[in-house]
Amino acid sequence: MPPKRDRPPRPVDWLVFALVPVFFSSNLIFGRGVIGEIGPFITAFIRWAGSTLIMLPILYRDRDAARLFVSKHTWLWLWLGFLSIGICGGFVYWALTLTTASNATLIYSTSSLFIILLEWLFTGRAIGYREIAGMAVAFAGVAAIVLRGDFSALAHMDFNLGDLGILVAAIAFAIYSVLLRRPAARSIRPLSLFGLIAFSGSLLLAPPALWELFHGGLLPHTISAWSKIAGIILFASLAAFFCFQHAVQVFGPATAGTTLYLMPPISILMAVVFLGESFESYHGLGIMLVVGGVLLATVGSRRPQRS
Repeated sequence: MPPKRDRPPRPVDWLVFALVPVFFSSNLIFGRGVIGEIGPFITAFIRWAGSTLIMLPILYRDRDAARLFVSKHTWLWLWLGFLSIGICGGFVYWALTLTTASNATLIYSTSSLFIILLEWLFTGRAIGYREIAGMAVAFAGVAAIVLRGDFSALAHMDFNLGDLGILVAAIAFAIYSVLLRRPAARSIRPLSLFGLIAFSGSLLLAPPALWELFHGGLLPHTISAWSKIAGIILFASLAAFFCFQHAVQVFGPATAGTTLYLMPPISILMAVVFLGESFESYHGLGIMLVVGGVLLATVGSRRPQRS
């Protein structure tokens, strides 16, 4: 039986919560060079097919529960894979070939807002003033980083098809986060559920990856490319999605979604440490606002009622 989740969050739960944006941000570090060397849908397929292979021992050990989940909740299984891996995987890699990382960061951070909106619309979740204030402060921090401290630059930003693709991915991730709270998704162990989602996502990514391959898409052929793929699989895929699922099941979708606000400052810090990029004053302002907003919205807040 899966563990009970009606207990108060433990210190280890908060540690997992803090690691979510770290692992998700690692995708930018490991994947920066890969995008230029490998086709976007090929990258996504290798990423999630590899994750599925690593998860096979866990799926085999929990095969009865996994088989029951897939047979009884086939559409939920496929939707979770489509939303989190199909849309937020290959589709995002494709969108990033058309837009800038700055635009993508700002747009994708709105996923947290969509999570709260969806819960308000479909589950009757109440939104507190403190939570609204925290989201506003955190989003101001994201904007400060993306706009380099010049908020008037927002009026001059150009949005294109890639930006629309990132917006679609942000909404898809919000729907995925809410679906994770369904009783059917909570009836199976998180690791087993993640393995099943990786498998369904791989199946859905196979057709576009094959299409891309037969139309000139590049395969990894260097040690550097394969090492980045390995980093994406281990950290940005296995560790990131498992930690996020754990955060959703312990804290709820809305609170777990606030970890997305931490991605811009963490990505900047990782770029400074691992890529040698410079740290500017607006980075410091943005980090303070983001961290302060997340703390305001999450610490001591009432957990949503379970249906």
